[in-house]
This record gives sequence, C-alpha cells and structure tokens, in this order.
Amino acid sequence: MTLILFNKPMNVLSQFTDAGTTGSPRATLSDFIKLPGVYPAGRLDRDSEGLMLLTDDGRLQARIADPKYKLPKTYLVQVEGVADDATLAQLRSGVRLGDGLTRPALAEAIEAPDLWPRDPPVRFRKTVPDGWLRLTISEGRNRQVRRMCAAVGLPCLRLVRWSVGDWTLAGLAPGEWRVSEIPSHG
Repeated sequence: MTLILFNKPMNVLSQFTDAGTTGSPRATLSDFIKLPGVYPAGRLDRDSEGLMLLTDDGRLQARIADPKYKLPKTYLVQVEGVADDATLAQLRSGVRLGDGLTRPALAEAIEAPDLWPRDPPVRFRKTVPDGWLRLTISEGRNRQVRRMCAAVGLPCLRLVRWSVGDWTLAGLAPGEWRVSEIPSHG
C-alpha cells in the first residue's frame, strides 16, 4: 500500500489525463507523478494549490475522500478585503450557499503565511486591502471554500490546501511529492 503527499501547483488538473480539451493539453498529475496504480483521494480545483493525497488502497481512498468521515481539511486563503469578527463568526456558524448551509468551519484571520510565490502572481488592487484566513472544513462541496468566502463578502484571491487530517504540506515545494506513512484502517 502506498500513500503519496503531493503539493499540486496552480493550473494543474487533479487527475492523470486531460480528456476535456480540444486545444493544447493542460498539466495533469501525470506530469509530476510517474508511479503506476495510485489515484487521487479527493480533488483540488485547477486554480487551487496545495496538498493532494494519492493512494493505491481503495479503502483508504474512500476514507479520505468520503464526506461521511468528516476528515478535516485546512486551507490558507488569501482574500480580497479583511475579515472582521462578524465575518469570522459567519464562517464559524455555517454559511448559506446555493446547495444549503455549510457545516461550521474553524476560521481565523492570520498574518500572511510564508509560502512560495504563486505562478501566475495574485492580482493586487491598490484600493482594496487583502488579508489571509485559515479555514478548516469537514465536508467537501464543489469549490466550497471559495463560495463560502464570497458569500461573506471576501472574494478568494489564492487558495492553498495546507492539510488533510494529520497530513500536511510541510517541506514540500510545488510539484514535489513524497511517500507517507499509512494509518491503520481502525
């Protein structure tokens, strides 16, 4: 059994092939991971960066990806605007989205984290301040963190998944991966 921690760069699809384009192919996991038989345990949007887990163990893949296990996922989010106490309280109590109320999130305003430069760079507007949040969610709706931030008036500029459960991105540069310990299925 294998478990891979991968730091997915911006503009990379979270799959091994790009069947959706007719023009030039987009970057995929196969551009970085040459290990046969491993598959993503969950997805990460093309315009998001950070931790992806891949495994050759179907039971582990299901446990990581299935929302019923409520595995926490922590994101570092650069937003347009600055979160105040009321905004953080909204995120902590659940946000109403088009597909219903989200589960409460752990949410805090943080200083800008020490991350690699993004390629392409985040756009800055002189007239609008930006800030950073650390958000931890325990569900995985489509583009959930981006939609939650937008719903509370803080459009997302950059989204980096830092951790899934106890696994983190620590020590992995964009495009790098390493094999990790596999937990018991307990």
